[in-house]
Amino acid sequence: MLAALEAGDSRAIATIVEHLPEARKLSAAEIRGARFRLADAQSAVARQTGFASWPQLARHVEQLRALEGTWEFAALEIDGGTMPPDSLSASRLLIDGDRFRMESPEANYEGVFNIDVEAEPHGIDIEFVAGPEAGNTNHGIFRIAGDRLEICLDVNGKPRPTAFRTAAGSGHALETLRRASSARPAEVTGGTPPPAQTAAAKHDGSGFEYVASATLSRLQGEWVAEKVVRDGQELPKMMLSGGRRSAKGNEIKITFGGQVMIHALVRVDERTQPVQIDYYNVGGAAKGAMQQGIMRWQGASACFCMAAPGQARPGDFECPAGSGRTLSQWRLSK
Repeated sequence: MLAALEAGDSRAIATIVEHLPEARKLSAAEIRGARFRLADAQSAVARQTGFASWPQLARHVEQLRALEGTWEFAALEIDGGTMPPDSLSASRLLIDGDRFRMESPEANYEGVFNIDVEAEPHGIDIEFVAGPEAGNTNHGIFRIAGDRLEICLDVNGKPRPTAFRTAAGSGHALETLRRASSARPAEVTGGTPPPAQTAAAKHDGSGFEYVASATLSRLQGEWVAEKVVRDGQELPKMMLSGGRRSAKGNEIKITFGGQVMIHALVRVDERTQPVQIDYYNVGGAAKGAMQQGIMRWQGASACFCMAAPGQARPGDFECPAGSGRTLSQWRLSK
């Protein structure tokens, strides 16, 4: 920047004028001859990027560099409950700069994050760009010590946790990770936002008011996953233990490992066999879109076959590769 100022670069001059108070009354010619110091340029760069000072910017960058690499899950606690270690072995978190990709058997999550290293504990805000959580933001705290990273997040859109612990009903997830590699991972882009929905896929939510029915009444409460098949690929059994389906009225949330996969309003048509069921997505990547499906009872278990947003309702409970369907079966939690 100092060299650019001496050369009369218009962008460098504009940066100094906007972000250095003592330069605001100077002309371009005066700025070229002012002989600004290194500290002046550092202060302008820091303020340009949203920091009060160069040391704050330096601490921020230092923490971003410390977070870079590939991380494996050592432990995961959600709402006071600990996930089985075997269910975590196939998941990992990749970080490059302020971009991330979380890979797991049930789905990949991509996005960007921002950290606040001036706060204690340090704050982290995670914005999901691609994957089941696209469009959602989680607020949390983190701490890093060498090759150990802990992140405590609120997964329900509420204020960030204040401590590294969870409790029943808290909506918090505590992730403990260990570094597998400090090298910058390849092709971590932060994800591509999903394309804008077509007019046919959009829905205004009309017709999804709560209407009491025997089916909705039976579907109330907390359910655990017995089987999930997405587009022909069955979710490994070790991941099913983290699957939950919560229903209150005609609102449902389906989560895996504490992450919301589906948040929707539901309507059913009991006049048909099998029962027709529709979702109006109020959150996530399909927010604003409707999904059509069918359901049936398998003894005490509820079985659903849902089409992708904008696709035709399934005519059977098959879920072949390329269909875009999701087949799931749930039992009521004890």
